[in-house]
This record gives sequence, C-alpha cells and structure tokens, in this order.
Amino acid sequence: MENYYLLIIKFLKFGVVGLSGLIIDFSLTYLFRNILKINQYIANTIGFAVAATTNYIINRIWTFTSHNPHIFEEYTKFFIVSLIGLAINTLVLYILITRLKWKFYFSKFFAIGAATFWNFFINLIFTFN
Repeated sequence: MENYYLLIIKFLKFGVVGLSGLIIDFSLTYLFRNILKINQYIANTIGFAVAATTNYIINRIWTFTSHNPHIFEEYTKFFIVSLIGLAINTLVLYILITRLKWKFYFSKFFAIGAATFWNFFINLIFTFN
C-alpha cells in the first residue's frame, strides 16, 4: 500500500513540474514569436526545448531524486521520452479531432492526459530507474 502512495505522490509532483513546463513553454513561445518576431516553428521549438530541460532538472531533483552521475545520458533519455510524448499528444489530438469530430480543447485535454501518463511511467522505469 505504501508503494502505491509513493507512486501517487511522484505522479502528482510530476504533474506540478509538467504544469510549470507548460507555463515556460507557452511564455517563451509567446516571447520569441510575438515580441521578438521569430518564426513560429522556431519559437515553438525553443519553448519546448527549454521547458523539457527545466522539467528534467526539477524532476531529477524533486520528483525522482536521481543521483545518477551520468547526467547527460539521463537527460538524453528524458528528452527522447518527451519527444515521443509530444508525438503521442499530437496523434491523439489528430485522431480525436479529425476522426471522432471532438472539439479542439476537449480533445487536447485527453491528448495531454495520454502524453502525461506515457511520460511519467516511461521516465519512472526507463530514465530514472
């Protein structure tokens, strides 16, 4: 029972970190796209990359308390998992909108949920194991 409790606590921490990453991503994308007038795809990439990096650092320290000395290897794994999570998010969003004709933000809610579960469990067993 205690293991389930610890898993739920880690998942909640992961969610808090993810929310902070979302804020970083959107803020930087807005800054680069709307204020600095950089191409929207480049701005989006910068936002995603910085958010994924800060999420890695906070998750390493707070959520998973990793002491792995191979930080670059661990970061690379985290970033790859995040990229796959982004692909899952996009695929779920595409299917729900184009195939099932769901509304965009309702679909986005489920897409974020699918990617969050993927990111958490794969990082738990692969990145920070």
